[in-house]
Amino acid sequence: MNNWNDGYVFDIAYTYGYYPGMNPARLPLAFACYGLQAPVVQTACELGFGQGLSTNFHAAGSATRWWGNDFNPMQAAFAQELAAASGAGAQLEDSSFSRFCRRSDLPDFDFIALHGVWSWVSAENRAIIFDFIDRKLKPGGVLYISYNTQPGWAAFMPLRDLLMQHTLQAGNDEQGVPTAARIDAALDFAASMFDADPVYAQANPFMRDRLKILQQQPRSYLAHEYFNRDWHAESFASVHARLSSIGLDFACTAHYADHLDMANLTPAQRQFMQGIADPVQQQSVRDFMVNQQFRRDYWVRGAQPMEDRQRVQALALQSIVLLTEPDKVPLTVQNVASEITLNRLIYEPILQALGDYQPHTLVDLAASLAHRNLNLQQVIDSALMLIGTGHAAPVPAEGDAAMRAEINRRTRALNLHLLHKARLAAGAGSEGDVGHLVSPVTGGGVSVDRIEQLFLLAFLERGDDVAGWPEVVWKHISAQGKKLVRDGVRLESEAENLGELALQARLFAATRLPLLRALQVI
Repeated sequence: MNNWNDGYVFDIAYTYGYYPGMNPARLPLAFACYGLQAPVVQTACELGFGQGLSTNFHAAGSATRWWGNDFNPMQAAFAQELAAASGAGAQLEDSSFSRFCRRSDLPDFDFIALHGVWSWVSAENRAIIFDFIDRKLKPGGVLYISYNTQPGWAAFMPLRDLLMQHTLQAGNDEQGVPTAARIDAALDFAASMFDADPVYAQANPFMRDRLKILQQQPRSYLAHEYFNRDWHAESFASVHARLSSIGLDFACTAHYADHLDMANLTPAQRQFMQGIADPVQQQSVRDFMVNQQFRRDYWVRGAQPMEDRQRVQALALQSIVLLTEPDKVPLTVQNVASEITLNRLIYEPILQALGDYQPHTLVDLAASLAHRNLNLQQVIDSALMLIGTGHAAPVPAEGDAAMRAEINRRTRALNLHLLHKARLAAGAGSEGDVGHLVSPVTGGGVSVDRIEQLFLLAFLERGDDVAGWPEVVWKHISAQGKKLVRDGVRLESEAENLGELALQARLFAATRLPLLRALQVI
């Protein structure tokens, strides 16, 4: 390695994202859909955990013991702070792949996760990671890996290379030019180039829109997504060749919405796909059909097939819970090529049944809706779509009472810690940008924005005195010199801000709070 960061951006913090595909509680339903038995995950590891939000959520929300590393000491320190707050015992360290993956004291793992990391690291680090997976993933263990892929990135790759080349010429870290400034200069340069109407832009007209989207995105996101020295877009066949050589089989996609070909492929595309016998070629062709840019996949070391009876039973007994108010779940879904409309006669009764915010098994849902002429398969498909679009989540099997009590204690402690960070938030890019809290019901994250987090703090302080919540929230917002915006207009006076907060408080109390309490977020 040439330097400590090995070509990876380090002067802009990674985003505070939560990535549900790394939640082992999602394995049983996904695997059962493909007739596979999911392992019991007792030990897990995330390589390159970023801010560590996902790792800490999954450690606090389950009995699984987690390990992980990230090379950035600021990010690792934040992740360690969260681990200490929850008391879940996650072993998270500031360490390079070279040092962490070669530790002799690590256990073998039931689950190893890499979110995007594979696309952004050097060939040397890829070799280290590959060796780690080979040595440390148990028989029956699962690898979650997400990565940039072709053909979706094929047209963009030359533009990305040009942007990166410009940042390297504009200055380097030793000269003190910050990454954000170099990104701005590179984007301005590319915009000027497009103004000259190059033939590349004529051949790829959608790249103009792509550049406009880049210009509007946070620099903290762009820095880590596009401006690392190493950037790869690898085909499924190439990844398959690597992983199959160490005994891993492709299990299924980790993105639930991709399980539903009816929602993603046209009749002609489905018919063509049915004529492809080879599973590797089938996945490769599917990537062409949807112009795939980013794959999220589960791989397993030694797939354990289920008998049909076991498969049906596993699907039927899987519980799910709603993460969004029923009337807020859109019945139109944007896929790669078009917008699809979900069948109201199917989804509305299912959402109504889930509207008590309690876990329901799929078989119980189907039984309760039999009078609406809904069958188990329709309920399963609807559950996959709701989970895939982030509006529902699988519920893990109940553990013993002592472990459930411990998980509740951990998640509450972690959420309280994050709520107090929202109170002290200093603005964009700060730790107040954490937009999720953890639910012990799902073992994973739930979207809760900063204003909602402040209302939760007000609820903890004032209880059901909804009229008193705006005062509490305004105290925290005004202390940071912030003001609310309504219909695009900044509210200047304290009275205007308190009035807006009063409206939001009543709405939060009537809609979001019942959901968050049912999910035991607070």
